[in-house]
Amino acid sequence: MIKSKSLNLEQQKYKNFAQQREPKRPVVTNCIKAFIVGGSICAFGQLIQYFYINNFGYTEKNAGDPTAATLIIISVLLTGLGVYDTIAQWAGAGTAVPITGFANTISSAAIEHRSEGYVLGVGGNMFKVAGPVIVFGTFSAFAVAVIKMLINYLGGM
Repeated sequence: MIKSKSLNLEQQKYKNFAQQREPKRPVVTNCIKAFIVGGSICAFGQLIQYFYINNFGYTEKNAGDPTAATLIIISVLLTGLGVYDTIAQWAGAGTAVPITGFANTISSAAIEHRSEGYVLGVGGNMFKVAGPVIVFGTFSAFAVAVIKMLINYLGGM
């Protein structure tokens, strides 16, 4: 990034010209859209969880797994149909709710590279996105477990 002090007069004029024509971002509107869509996805997940609790005998403690699986399946189907991307285009960060956003990212990469074959195209490119998330998630879980074990060993919580 160029500092303002080192710019000559022509560069400063261009910088001012560019700043005047830069589109204004509707930050408040984008935040409201993200809140509505992200909240709707989470509320829908809660409805799915209640469905599993009321109709299949799950408890609140163990209804999370089938709920997450259902949200992943719905997200992948909507990505395959092109609906999820349309919603994401409108809502922005609201669709980045972890489980559905992650499923959308992986399935988008798989769909995009399917012409390269199942192993090198779909599998290879799908895990370029998923790999770092899985590695850092696993490492974080390990680190938290070690910290908890140390606290328990030292007579804490």
